[in-house]
Amino acid sequence: MAVPAPRPRLGPAYRRHASRLVILAGALGLTLGGCSFDLGSWGSDDKPKTSAPVADKPADTITSQDISSAKDQAARGQDLARAGKTDEALAAFDQALTSDPYNIQALYGRGVIYQGRGQHQQAVEDFTAASGLSPQKAEPLIGRATSYLALDKAREAAADLDEAVQASPNNVAAWSARGQAYERLGDKAKAAASYNRALALRPRDESARSGLARVGG
Repeated sequence: MAVPAPRPRLGPAYRRHASRLVILAGALGLTLGGCSFDLGSWGSDDKPKTSAPVADKPADTITSQDISSAKDQAARGQDLARAGKTDEALAAFDQALTSDPYNIQALYGRGVIYQGRGQHQQAVEDFTAASGLSPQKAEPLIGRATSYLALDKAREAAADLDEAVQASPNNVAAWSARGQAYERLGDKAKAAASYNRALALRPRDESARSGLARVGG
């Protein structure tokens, strides 16, 4: 497996969207650079639905011991990430994916770390793999949409968030982020509808309230 790329310098494009990313991160329950996340009962017992997303390791060569080791490393990575030890967490997620390239928790967790470091293309790749392995989950779609917005790909972000709200209609983060995507695209009607839905689900959502004020909903 390739060694993770070093943390890049924050260029003009990243700085331009920093404030938007902080708002989105709050809505998604992510802390940029701090990696606050929880995948709940997600596991890696799902049968692979796509080709190997990370390593050139055929599915039929993955043993039960590999799967167990990956689960342990992924859980360790989450604990380290929550403690703010992102370098160690990244190493744990990498180790998990070396054992089992289909471990969804490791893919998602590593994507969150990459996102927090501004490595958005790498985050997109991990969120894409996680989403392909668990297409009914909204979280990887929301994560990928956040990075798409950082990469000035609002249309792709909106498409992901359309899918996310279908998969999880009561997901406040998905609706709030969808509002921001459509606001970026200049579609005030869809942005307002999304922010209103987020507020209906969580009346004190300040991100959605601010967004609604911006689009005049």
